[in-house]
Amino acid sequence: MEKFLTDLETNYKLKSIKQLKNHDNEFYVEVAAAQFNAYCLALHKTFISTVMTMFAEEQKDHFIIYCGFAAEKMAAWIFVVLKVDKNKPEFPSIARQIYAANLFEREMREMFGLEPTGNPDGRRLRLHDEVWPEGNFPLRKDFGKEKDKALGEYRFSKVDGEGIFEVPVGPVHAGIIGPGHFRFSVAGEPIINLEIRLGFTHRGIEKLLEGKTVNEAVKLSEAVSGVSSVAHSWAFCQAAEKICGIKVPRSANYTRAIYLELERMYNHLAAIGGIALDVGFSQPAALAAIIKEALHQLNEKLTGSRFLKGTNVIGGAAKKISSEEEKLIWGTFSSLAKDFAELKEMLSGSVSFLDRVDTTGWLRKKSAEDFGVLGLSGRASGINFDLRQGFMPPYDDLDFKIATATTGDVLARLNLRLEEFAASISIIKKLLNSLSAETILAAKIENRAGFGLGVVEGARGPVLYWVSLNKSGKIERCKIVDPSFRSWQGLSYAVLDNIIPDFPVCNKSFDLSYAGNDL
Repeated sequence: MEKFLTDLETNYKLKSIKQLKNHDNEFYVEVAAAQFNAYCLALHKTFISTVMTMFAEEQKDHFIIYCGFAAEKMAAWIFVVLKVDKNKPEFPSIARQIYAANLFEREMREMFGLEPTGNPDGRRLRLHDEVWPEGNFPLRKDFGKEKDKALGEYRFSKVDGEGIFEVPVGPVHAGIIGPGHFRFSVAGEPIINLEIRLGFTHRGIEKLLEGKTVNEAVKLSEAVSGVSSVAHSWAFCQAAEKICGIKVPRSANYTRAIYLELERMYNHLAAIGGIALDVGFSQPAALAAIIKEALHQLNEKLTGSRFLKGTNVIGGAAKKISSEEEKLIWGTFSSLAKDFAELKEMLSGSVSFLDRVDTTGWLRKKSAEDFGVLGLSGRASGINFDLRQGFMPPYDDLDFKIATATTGDVLARLNLRLEEFAASISIIKKLLNSLSAETILAAKIENRAGFGLGVVEGARGPVLYWVSLNKSGKIERCKIVDPSFRSWQGLSYAVLDNIIPDFPVCNKSFDLSYAGNDL
């Protein structure tokens, strides 16, 4: 990796660079402000990687900005590091060159007061202008000492023209889904613009994590997005374990992967049922709900939680999977096989259903790349990226194929969910056959100061936790990236040229998390 970085500097004529190695697969490159854009763009082009994470950390007299990229072929992470003087809290924006950085830059502006110079988008993400006075930056260490300033008003994009109508939907919706405001601009029936405004369930999770011990933080990470409790808690544990030098036993990682695949399965069933329901196809929707309920009941019998909470602890897994529980898993899979086959047949055999989902909600590969849409939604548009290949050790021992598509429509996302559901069963069976009687907890756990990255491919896509611990083993900074954070923008483009009645099925095909976005 060191040689690669040296060659990169030579090829792109980059200067003022200091290479810093953190962990085996993490490299940090400190650059001057004048080189920040060039280096980020060089990594983006070299790895064809989107900005995986971008965030700020506050030090005594300066801020540090990190911009992370995935070097997929090397199974490594490279962070571009920039120091910013507190007396001049600004940094050069890279959003014009790499649009996927836009949301991260806007987030740093509202949370730290760091101005991305050159970024044309000055809107807030989560701290709504109507209730949050300007000049108050929650992730600064001195938060709470600022004086109240005037409230503002959010300015929606205005689409003008003859016959253009605006249709506002939300933020309160029917059912139990989270709050989000969707403002459609339509010309007749086709949607020509959709502006999504979120942040209504902002809970200040990253601020709440400050000062917590790693054991306390595991429980909080499970609550970031409740239907992804395994993915989030595993990513956090992985980051903490890197910092503390903990080697997680092989059986613990296998156990974690089993629960992660169970989580993937019930999430995919929820989305499949939702897609059917949103076009009025009630029979497969009901059958999907029956299969999903069977999985929730299995989860509760295995872990005491229908949503698999409490499965991950620092150093490994909370409990072993017993031989009786293995039989329970085998039995559940055997009993739901017939229902799942019938569900697939119902969906594929209905011409009217296929007419509603084929070519609907088309997200082009280029748009997905620009927004940084990854996970299942990205793979449906032709982006072949999955952290389970190369970045997650337990999966390196398995032979399985990552499902991908190219059409990027609702049908493609539906078919990938069906394929991934079946693949998860196969993966779990392989993992169960490889489980051993060895311990599932690290023998020794010691707190250390340092920082590290934890990554997990959840049901919606990559879940990232960057954690910094002080000498007392308490959290100084924790940056969380849920895959929904960027994918909402992908949805706003996928619905263009569709009609408003097709929005619910487009939305459900992405199956994004409001809570995961509204940290």
